[in-house]
Amino acid sequence: RLRRSQGGDGGGDRRHAGRRRRGGGRAGKRRQPVPAEAAEAPVRQRRGLMKLIELENITKTYFLGEIDVPVLKGITLSIGKGEYVALMGASGSGKSTLMNILGCLDRQTSGEYRLDGEEVGMASGDRRAVVRNKKIGFVFQSFNLLPRTSALDNVIMPLSYTAGNLSRRECRRRGIEMLEKVGLAERMHHYPSQLSGGQQQRVAIARALINHPPVLFADEPTGNLDSKTSEEVMRMFGELNDEGITVILVTHSAELAGFAKRQIHVQDGRIVTGTYEGKAVMA
Repeated sequence: RLRRSQGGDGGGDRRHAGRRRRGGGRAGKRRQPVPAEAAEAPVRQRRGLMKLIELENITKTYFLGEIDVPVLKGITLSIGKGEYVALMGASGSGKSTLMNILGCLDRQTSGEYRLDGEEVGMASGDRRAVVRNKKIGFVFQSFNLLPRTSALDNVIMPLSYTAGNLSRRECRRRGIEMLEKVGLAERMHHYPSQLSGGQQQRVAIARALINHPPVLFADEPTGNLDSKTSEEVMRMFGELNDEGITVILVTHSAELAGFAKRQIHVQDGRIVTGTYEGKAVMA
């Protein structure tokens, strides 16, 4: 970093004189100033301002005959690339509806939703399906594995929708790579009924990662697991986040939310508060 002498500093004068002597009596070439935007980029990254998800005044209302049921009431929220976020809230708070919108499974009634710079909230169903397949991975409480399909074939199934140009051999290579990532390569030919709950959830995580999505949604991912296996699965999410994947955990459990680096609380259809790295902030 270039430091300029403010005058009156003998040490600074001697350093500058030394540079002139080494340069054959000429002053060293002045470094070009760095544009302010480029200089601030690393700062924006550290502060989580390189936004992956942006919500502006999102509302969701269900119209049941003559009755309007508002569920989300003006959600404004941003999630940066590489964050590990927990969406928390009691049953009926609106957190699941919010996750469905974030995951392009549902549309908002009003407001804007941008994912990786693209407005997706009001996109067509076909376009949202493409976005889901390429940019979003899902892990659910119930695993959602095909019962008569091997672990490997469960993992590579999404490639049939997104990577039609890949050979069967390449698809299998990718699938094996993902199963190795979650520690189940030796179980690739087993069916779900031959796997424990924790192993089935790890297969589901491998399937969610097969398309290398930038964001992973985990909806109560340990609901069907014992405490020890739950901790192993949550540790795996942390490792994936360390690799740069944005992880969004949806849970009502404060204990699980404690694995995330930021907690966002949803109450009565609104964002209440959140924390980031242990410091209370408004979401």
